[in-house]
Amino acid sequence: MCFVQQLLVLVSLIGCVELITVTTSQKYVNVTRGQSALLQCSFVSTEAATTSLTIQWDFVSSSAMTSQQICFSQSGKAVITNSYNGRIKFPSDPATTKNASIIISNMQPSDAGVYTCEVHNFPDVEGQSQANIIVNVLEKPSVPYCAVHGDVATGHLVTLTCHSEHGSPNPTYTWTRLDQAKTRRPVLGRMTTTGVLEIKNMSQFEFGEYQCNATNAVGFSTCAIELSPDTGDGVIAGAVIGAMLGCVLIALVVWFITHSVKKHKYKAVKAAEANEMKRNPTQAQEAAESVPMATTASSQHAEGNEAHA
Repeated sequence: MCFVQQLLVLVSLIGCVELITVTTSQKYVNVTRGQSALLQCSFVSTEAATTSLTIQWDFVSSSAMTSQQICFSQSGKAVITNSYNGRIKFPSDPATTKNASIIISNMQPSDAGVYTCEVHNFPDVEGQSQANIIVNVLEKPSVPYCAVHGDVATGHLVTLTCHSEHGSPNPTYTWTRLDQAKTRRPVLGRMTTTGVLEIKNMSQFEFGEYQCNATNAVGFSTCAIELSPDTGDGVIAGAVIGAMLGCVLIALVVWFITHSVKKHKYKAVKAAEANEMKRNPTQAQEAAESVPMATTASSQHAEGNEAHA
């Protein structure tokens, strides 16, 4: 009998505990860059009153791994952080609908990460107050950059590289060769999904246009490069011209510095002479007068010689 009474008391106490349950029907959300993302969150509270209802959304970036609060709502009034201002839309009446979902517009790759919906309704202090959603922002590969490395000549090793700066998920790369008729031909060489193609023994049958395709779940982008015997010569000629221009630039810089130093020294000497003349005006005047006197004496001597003759 005592056991039954204790059991009834325990059940009654459990029934009095305030509980809140926050759930979401989404575990992962994939959204394309520039589109809107709906993050669903709902809650059930044992507390009938909702005057103390608070809804908070936090975000942990995939790159930064630091948590930040992006929006907060209390008693129907929402506060949104500056970085998400104008992009987040709250439900109109969460207290009645038990809906804490948000819509984020213009999603960018930097918005990828984990979003946490947290709901409190005092005095509910127990239960599950949070729900997490992982958001992936998908982006088409940007136009890749194609490059050729090595001497493009028969019998040499030639390496082609291809890389896109942007793209989510990470793109995979494939190479194809186009002949003069633009017909796709099999690529003879070692190719990796990271965009590297190695042609170990270049032959005349492998010259032509090579096209790289960067592909992911959203779309693809391409770049192309022409392999011909002139490709290597063009690279060498460009390197030679670049070296010559570099030498000319260095020579101009050296000439400018030398000219500036000489000009500075010349001004310094003139300034020193001017200061010396200011300190000894008498000697300067005598030096100036001695020049015409010597000239006059020479002229008189010359006239005397002519008269004697």
